[in-house]
Amino acid sequence: MSVPPGPGFWREAAALSGSVAPRVLPRVAVFGLLAAGLTGAFWLVEREFDIRLGLDVTPHELSGVALGLLLVARTNAGYDRWWEARKLWGGFVDKTRNLAVAALGYGPADPGWRGRVVRWTAAYMYLARDQLRRLPPGPEVAALLGPEEAGRAAAADHLPVYAAARIAALVREARDRLGMDGFTFLRVDDERARLVECYGGCERIVNTPLPAVYSVKVRHFIALFLLTLPLALLHRLGGDWLVPVVTMFIAYPLVSLDQIGVELENPFAAANLSHLPLDGLAGTIERNLLALLKEDGGKRDG
Repeated sequence: MSVPPGPGFWREAAALSGSVAPRVLPRVAVFGLLAAGLTGAFWLVEREFDIRLGLDVTPHELSGVALGLLLVARTNAGYDRWWEARKLWGGFVDKTRNLAVAALGYGPADPGWRGRVVRWTAAYMYLARDQLRRLPPGPEVAALLGPEEAGRAAAADHLPVYAAARIAALVREARDRLGMDGFTFLRVDDERARLVECYGGCERIVNTPLPAVYSVKVRHFIALFLLTLPLALLHRLGGDWLVPVVTMFIAYPLVSLDQIGVELENPFAAANLSHLPLDGLAGTIERNLLALLKEDGGKRDG
């Protein structure tokens, strides 16, 4: 399988869609305005009292290295959360397929039962998506289960747990009433339990943000660095009017790296940039499972 080529360097360099630039430019402009105000104030003080203001640039050179390392660590922490979430949803793909294949391959021949267990398994993914985003069940759930079952799911306290309980009830029904053997019962129920474990990993990411003390201290450092930078730049450029421009030029990557860490912190939130495509992943699982169900029905009819 070939991987499609990327959009290209210059196209991405000029892109705004998917970029943090629109979200950070107002903050960069604020730092530029503050730098302009401070530069003007320093100029007036120098003119009034005939003194020369400024700081040695060495402390900013050294602290800039430390600040860069902190921001890279924050970005890496956010990316680790994003990648862990993607692996968990990859596990969902495998486990839903395994559950459906085991149910159809070894479960009872009752077509009603087979349809219900496959549809509930597909619906589980949409309900997991909606629970992670703190939303009510989407229209896909009603399309899979019908409005009555979708309404019961919507009234549940925890959508994925309710779906897992419904799948468990179907597996128990197959064991008690439809003649499913004990080995198949354990195999199918084990896959159902693994779905719950995958969701628990996703829930851990959502409910455990990065410690506030870390992000607060990083932002303190950014603000202190950029607010004192005009003093270090005074009389070092071709003209003091360049101080706000250079301050904004330096502020842009620093504030951008901080915002990238924020965007990656919750990979499930639709409002965040580069969030996981949960709609597409859940839709792929639905298509796969319904195709299995359709093929299974065709084989039995044949």
